[in-house]
Amino acid sequence: MSSNAPPSNDPIESLAQYHPLIIEGMGGYDSRDPKPIARQIVSRLRDRWQEQPLAKPVILVTQGDPLEERGISAITRRVADELDIPRAMAFLDPNIADYHKPNADHHGVMLEIPYSALAEVLENERLGVMGPLEQAVDSALTEKNQQRKIEGKEALQSYYRDFALLQEVTKAACDVICGALTVAYTSAEISPYSVTSFYKVGVALGLIGAEQIMPYHG
Repeated sequence: MSSNAPPSNDPIESLAQYHPLIIEGMGGYDSRDPKPIARQIVSRLRDRWQEQPLAKPVILVTQGDPLEERGISAITRRVADELDIPRAMAFLDPNIADYHKPNADHHGVMLEIPYSALAEVLENERLGVMGPLEQAVDSALTEKNQQRKIEGKEALQSYYRDFALLQEVTKAACDVICGALTVAYTSAEISPYSVTSFYKVGVALGLIGAEQIMPYHG
């Protein structure tokens, strides 16, 4: 499924030539061996795409996770290698998190796209959507922190908001730019206090469709 097409100077234009695959899940704190998880995801993706053939070559779009032995970055590396597909990376602009892009795993990355560019595409395509999205993320964060308080836990770190927005904007913008999208998860159980759990916000707002999501069956 690899493509040898040279990247355009405009990363958005280049991305539009592909079908984006986005995989979400736990970071390095995931204690499971990443190899069987990656194998299961690859197997199910191949089955899915055989039943529903894609119009474009696949590119795996990461969200700037740092390289770790376990968790999402270890899994996405293996999936990209197994499928023989290039990778793109969405990252937070330096004025939001200056450490994000430098610490990210750049292995096999042929396109790098800042959050601000993706948010602009999304806002232009769906006028006024960024305001409701930010409000919905803030509301979800407030609810999660209220529940954590009841459970005697500390509030989630402030960076959760930035990464939840990056996650939802990346998926929605990829769908707009490419006209299609596949989202896969690395676990059947998604913690309500994880960044991944904010996927419900994007689905509720209609930014992506539930049919674009491939659940994990462990």
